[in-house]
Amino acid sequence: MLMPDPKALRSHLARYAELRIAAPKNEESRLALDDVTYTLCVMTATSAIEDALEKADEFLHSASTATPVPPPSTGSTAPVAQPDGNEVTLVA
Repeated sequence: MLMPDPKALRSHLARYAELRIAAPKNEESRLALDDVTYTLCVMTATSAIEDALEKADEFLHSASTATPVPPPSTGSTAPVAQPDGNEVTLVA
């Protein structure tokens, strides 16, 4: 299963909380709450916001305890001759 980006997940959770606390007062804010609710459900592969919030907590917890991935190595370089006689260095 794909894991959602923790920053994006936190951003959507914050927006959801903001809209829920504000209690939608008009059609625009109600639609915004519906949109962020749907997005959280999609991001967490759930169909109910209660499940999405629980799953988001699990994702964020596992992301905070995961072993960081080391940066990619710079690889090796090799000069390559071009048809026009110039050389280009390729990095693998």
